Amino acid sequence: MGRVGPNRVKLRARDTLGTLHTLGRGGRAGLLGAALLLGLGGSAHAEGELRGRQLVYTASGGQAVWSRSFPASWGPLSGPLNVGPLVYLGVGPGVYVFDAQGRSRGRAELPGSVISLDAGARGGTVRVSTAGEGYVERFTLAPPVGDALSVQERVIFPPDPAVTEWLLRAAQGVAPERLARAAQQFPDNPFLTLRQAQQALRGRDDYAALSAVRRSLAGNHSFPVWTQLAARLDSAGFPAAANLALDRARRDAAVRGLDPALPVSRSALSAYGNPSGYVGTLLDQGRLNRAEVWMRFLRDVYPRFEGSAALYQRYAGILETQGRGGEAAEWSQFAQSLRPNTLYNLGPDDTRVVRDAARLATFALLLSLLAAFLTLAVRAARAQTEDLAPMGGRARSWRRPAQRARRLSLSYASVSERLALLFLSGALVLALGGWQWANLTGRALAAPALNMGTYGGGWYQARLDELKLRPGDATLLLSGLASQLAGDDTAARLTYQRAGGACALNNLGTIAQLRDDPAQARRLYQRALSLDPALTAASYNLGLNPPTPESAWQRALRPGEPRLCYPDRRALARATVGDLGTVLRAALTNPLGFLTGARPYTPLSWALLGSLLLLAGLFLLLLIPRAATAARLGRSGAFRLLATLLPGSGLLSSAWGAVLLVTWAAAAVTLLAQGGVVRFPTLTDPRLEALRGPAWGLLGATYILNLLGLLTAEATWSRQARQQAGGAPGGSRGGG
Repeated sequence: MGRVGPNRVKLRARDTLGTLHTLGRGGRAGLLGAALLLGLGGSAHAEGELRGRQLVYTASGGQAVWSRSFPASWGPLSGPLNVGPLVYLGVGPGVYVFDAQGRSRGRAELPGSVISLDAGARGGTVRVSTAGEGYVERFTLAPPVGDALSVQERVIFPPDPAVTEWLLRAAQGVAPERLARAAQQFPDNPFLTLRQAQQALRGRDDYAALSAVRRSLAGNHSFPVWTQLAARLDSAGFPAAANLALDRARRDAAVRGLDPALPVSRSALSAYGNPSGYVGTLLDQGRLNRAEVWMRFLRDVYPRFEGSAALYQRYAGILETQGRGGEAAEWSQFAQSLRPNTLYNLGPDDTRVVRDAARLATFALLLSLLAAFLTLAVRAARAQTEDLAPMGGRARSWRRPAQRARRLSLSYASVSERLALLFLSGALVLALGGWQWANLTGRALAAPALNMGTYGGGWYQARLDELKLRPGDATLLLSGLASQLAGDDTAARLTYQRAGGACALNNLGTIAQLRDDPAQARRLYQRALSLDPALTAASYNLGLNPPTPESAWQRALRPGEPRLCYPDRRALARATVGDLGTVLRAALTNPLGFLTGARPYTPLSWALLGSLLLLAGLFLLLLIPRAATAARLGRSGAFRLLATLLPGSGLLSSAWGAVLLVTWAAAAVTLLAQGGVVRFPTLTDPRLEALRGPAWGLLGATYILNLLGLLTAEATWSRQARQQAGGAPGGSRGGG
């Protein structure tokens, strides 16, 4: 059958001339033939059609046999499609199939709204098209077996509540007085039967409640549905049923290709049933026994979810207060085990840590430069005023910019002091570049396509195309994984061969192993492990059993299957943003493109470009001769005061002066963060008293060292002054 219209599909009536001929054979046989004719004629013309939002199944005479109503909140309708005695109807992101008696023969969950239904080329199959934002997918439905309607292709659910929470919303929209009828018509919606169980509990009918709970666990659902159902079963007082639902969620997630090695964003986890949010509720209520069950579920399925470190720390702290120190240490150790394969092994919050470290360094360097500029300007103030007086003073002297530029405040600094400023300015460029790189990388790694727990599917590919990944091994690896998970091993093999690297070799080995070539698979695993001895996927495939969450998941839920290798966060960072040098080169070679490419005209982008200009200016300053000697500049009282209050600013002629100045600024910024003036959430917590003591100690040490350095400098200055005074005619000091 070809493509069907959106409203109605009719079956052609069979030719009944041969049957009419048999009616002439009189007696009982004639009556039997007439009855058979009526039966065949009625079934041949029976069909399902849409009347508004009501599916009506009519007999040959146009009489309605049964009907089903679908509220507008259930989503758009598509079809119906009549295939023999079965009627298929697309409802939102799902397909229902009913038989001639109106019984539901199953429901298929799909990743987007159904837009068309077509009869398949092979007998009994149905082709379904679904649409999402920017993509269309095609699936094949096998003929229903019992009350199950299966999809032949891999179905990847996007982290979209409109798709994953569709059954829940449909059940919640049913009025209480219509609940029993709706549950009878749609027995494959577990939330309807759960509502029946809750009604029975309120009526103190425990038997009916347990019967409804058993019916809610009887269907075949996706892991988001099982997770949502588990939370509601738990809240309704059925913990054993909730445990069973969580186990089925684990198994369905494994079948669909979810993997604990891949991160899951907070929004995606919320769309998949929000188990972390439910754990927070359980902890607030003090229900530790139930919280433990859900924490184990998170640990098995989504160990690297966004915000996992904070939840693991909170749970370990609660266990510690309950006197369960061993369990608390186990959870803390588990959180630490998630650090490998992240940026600099900093854990799931790696980009935030890098960002805060770069911010702290930026503020410390800015404070250092400000202190150095102020101190040097105060020292040069008197001599600069004398030199600018013949030119009309500080303001009017700019009428002659070439001569005025030779008498800037920093022109009176020595070469060593200028080099110290150049060093601080270069460090500022790197700190601002690191800050910008951390922001860009954090945003890129938080892209929805990279944080849904698996790869593949139309939604994933549409979102991945928006990232505009940089060519490289990680990008090819992502394409190969999407092909392999979709079942196209040929395309995956070609992509892996182009990618190269340990991860691609491991995945080539999995293709060989699944094609019954264990010898070649083992050689590929060994090559992959030789290139990267820390590659846990190759270790697992060689039978070494590495103690990682993903290895435990593979052994428990995918026994006998080889383990795939996925790109880590370091590889993804290079594929999305590139290294720090990439950001700095973009700022240097294409400033306007850098401003508009990262995020249009952010203050940080302007600050980075400003620091590059400052670095260039200080470099040019090295070419300008010094405007006055040290003897002429002298050491005024204001200069001595600033040099004392700002440790290191008066000792920049020595390399240790710059080190002392940066150390003082870092300690000062840390104390400001402890006071809440500035914030570095992943580095300094104002509530941690233990950090204040070392910061104050470091600050005090800089003042002590600075005082010793200043006393030494003053002694040297006095000795040189006496020597110059003794060597000058008449005992006067030269150089003014």
